[in-house]
Amino acid sequence: MSELTHLTDGAYVWLGTPAHHGAPNAGVIVDDDGITVVDTLLVPSQSSTLADVLATFDVPVRRAVYTSSHAEYTGGSQTFRFAARYGSPQTSALMDAPANTEAFKRLHPEVADEFDDLDTRPVSHTVDAAVWLTTSVCLVPTGGQMDQNLVAFVPGAETLFAGAMCTFGVTPNCFDGDPVRWAEALGDLAELAPRIVPGLGHVGGPDDLLALQAYLWACAEANGDPTRLADGPWETWSDRQFDVVNVERAAMLAAGDPSPPPSMLRLLGLST
Repeated sequence: MSELTHLTDGAYVWLGTPAHHGAPNAGVIVDDDGITVVDTLLVPSQSSTLADVLATFDVPVRRAVYTSSHAEYTGGSQTFRFAARYGSPQTSALMDAPANTEAFKRLHPEVADEFDDLDTRPVSHTVDAAVWLTTSVCLVPTGGQMDQNLVAFVPGAETLFAGAMCTFGVTPNCFDGDPVRWAEALGDLAELAPRIVPGLGHVGGPDDLLALQAYLWACAEANGDPTRLADGPWETWSDRQFDVVNVERAAMLAAGDPSPPPSMLRLLGLST
């Protein structure tokens, strides 16, 4: 069962359990003027449960940060409809387009009925350069999981809310990103904070980030053949169905083909 865990100095994490793509995390930073939520979970039943807990702080949720446009990070945004919503220009553009709810249902059958009434809230403020969102929260543009991602850095709490840029113990899904660029970007993020809150999986640190980085490099080095994916700590991760997507995506990009991997289209039911 998900619960709000106190990290330090007004920083909390709502940990999805068990760790997989259907149970994402959300970061929570409490300031005097209100709360900043980093990512809004997958579906309204998840975000409304979080909102009920946050109501006990007696300050409003004033800001929501989207680290990616993917459903795991934006699907519950209607719960926080009165919050200002921050995202990259790419996230803003993608969230302005109609959602493919049938594809979401295939990826997340356990909550499929909730996608019928999905009402994700669009980005209200685009972020394309590092900016202080409050006196405690700095938003930093990055990329790799998609072309444009955001992370939220809280220096006073020595915590990086990495959102979609980190998955610890969960296989990432890089169907519209770039595994090589993602691995390179993680090196920069490692310098920001010793505590890293991922979008999926357990709260971790530099060792977890290095494991994710090694996995992404291994996807690129497999040269399009999932059977050649090297052994590593990812052998125990959840959602291994995305291995083939990540390996295929890396090889297609290396060949100059930016189109969606056929393996992802099959998972979404868009091809056979």
